[in-house]
Amino acid sequence: MEGLLIFSLYVFILAIFIGFEVISKVPPLLHTPLMSGANAISGITLVGSLATAGAGHTGIATVLATIAVCFATINVVGGFMVTDRMLEMFKKKEEPKRVEEKTK
Repeated sequence: MEGLLIFSLYVFILAIFIGFEVISKVPPLLHTPLMSGANAISGITLVGSLATAGAGHTGIATVLATIAVCFATINVVGGFMVTDRMLEMFKKKEEPKRVEEKTK
């Protein structure tokens, strides 16, 4: 059991370093599509954590799954807000309409 924990930590730490290297090499123009892909993955995490929370396993599994639901929901909503804000930067700004005063 201890060997499995050490192996899992090893894989987790490697994933952190590899993820950082991959993300740091992404050009700025690709950040919005990358964020959309991350939102899709977070949505899958949300569905999985919901299924685990409702499966009726042990109490600790239900508590951890409920916490995972909360964090995945925050991640999905925040990701969509950031993506929407980034896409707003690429829209053309409308010129303000002039209010014509009528003088008689």
